[in-house]
Amino acid sequence: MAKKKEKTESSSGAHAVPRLKKLYEDEIVPKLKQQFQRENRLSLPRLEKIVVSMGVGSAMTDKKHIEEATAALAEITGQKPVRCKARKSIAAFRLREGVDVGCKVTLRRARMYEFLDRLISLALPRVRDFRGLSPDALDGNGNYSLGLNEQLVFPELNPDKYTRVQGMNITICSQSSTDDEMRELLRGFGLPFRREDTAA
Repeated sequence: MAKKKEKTESSSGAHAVPRLKKLYEDEIVPKLKQQFQRENRLSLPRLEKIVVSMGVGSAMTDKKHIEEATAALAEITGQKPVRCKARKSIAAFRLREGVDVGCKVTLRRARMYEFLDRLISLALPRVRDFRGLSPDALDGNGNYSLGLNEQLVFPELNPDKYTRVQGMNITICSQSSTDDEMRELLRGFGLPFRREDTAA
């Protein structure tokens, strides 16, 4: 019985703390406390989840495309994607209700921080003609959205296996009350906003 307990403890508790989570605890929280003049850390902005989605319109003509997108998203995020179905039929787009037209993944806790770390340090620097992210891509509730034109900016994917260009949308959701708080949180994580905004 004791051996079984030791095995479960070693397998579940031996995970390393993600780098960005440690950065948030050690550096970002004290800065936000000083900036917003709040002592209660629960009132400070913090990440809640990251939603990564792919819309595959070409899946209407070729079902292999949705399979490729699902496999690519699983490799990028390390989590099994959920298929998204069309809600209604639109004749102009040859869209039928109930057909798979996309996939998405919702990341939380450690996987969320690990994905954000790879996005900032590996994927975004590999984007062609990258000049920084827009600081205004917030929805008014503290959620930031960005889009990538191709999935191959993530080094996990083999370009020989995924030859078709497939974009994705990334939404970073937080528990912040204003867009300004979310912007400061993302700056603390090192999200590369455009220079003109940081200068202003």
